[in-house]
Amino acid sequence: MRSNKTWIQIFCTIAFTLVSTAGWAADDKRIGDEEYKPYVGQPGKDVIWVPTPDAMVDEMIRAAGVGPNDLVVDLGAGDGKIAIAAALKRGARAVGVEYDPSMAALARRNVLRAGVADKVTIIQGDLFKTDFSQATVVMMYLLPELNMRLKPVLKAMRPGTRIVSHSFGMESWIPDERIETANAAGNVWIVPVNAQGTWSFELAQGRRGTLTLKQVHQQLSGTLQLAGRSYAVEEGKVRGYGVSLKFKSAQGQTLSLNGQVIDKRLSGELMENGQRQLLDGTRSGS
Repeated sequence: MRSNKTWIQIFCTIAFTLVSTAGWAADDKRIGDEEYKPYVGQPGKDVIWVPTPDAMVDEMIRAAGVGPNDLVVDLGAGDGKIAIAAALKRGARAVGVEYDPSMAALARRNVLRAGVADKVTIIQGDLFKTDFSQATVVMMYLLPELNMRLKPVLKAMRPGTRIVSHSFGMESWIPDERIETANAAGNVWIVPVNAQGTWSFELAQGRRGTLTLKQVHQQLSGTLQLAGRSYAVEEGKVRGYGVSLKFKSAQGQTLSLNGQVIDKRLSGELMENGQRQLLDGTRSGS
């Protein structure tokens, strides 16, 4: 893990690159007003301020599939551009959390200027002390160590919540999608449901099966016992509430399962010998 000093140096490099390629300057009217004019690279509580490029803002919103029914929370909202864009371009409700009082006040003025005060709220506060558990989309541009501090909170959010990070990842939590623009990159995660445990189910003609799964983030491993035959999970993934599995027996026979997990029920379809069979299982352990 790099030190805070090293990451600040990286952020300064990013800031220089953005200023060089986009033509931004400290007095650019797009990043301030008559009351307060922030500058790229200015120090904050845990990070320096580097605004997300407009093209990456658009890509983050696209990748998250933001829509009118979403509540978007931007952690470290800066001048409010992501929250404002989510409301203006996708009709979403949005909340920006910004620690710096002057920056938060600027973001509120930007919200008023954009005409989205009915959809966007700016909170001046510490993102580690703010409850954003009701969000359906979380946006962030934070240092890796801050992402890692947030990781347990993010993983505990409702399955299907979309998390988008500009630039930095979360170590072993591999993203579901990587996004790129000409000058920036990011990561997208979809919070996975807990599918781990032992599932019992019955198929047509009284055939019973037992599925035992282990889970690390979105990845699944385990075995399926069906009609006296054992199958190993060759591929297994969780995406929100959805579960997809591919199995193979020692004899080379393959099966696949697609379904969803709601509480202690697994419902879906098992594909066997080209035939789809409805499956409804219950979990006996977790």
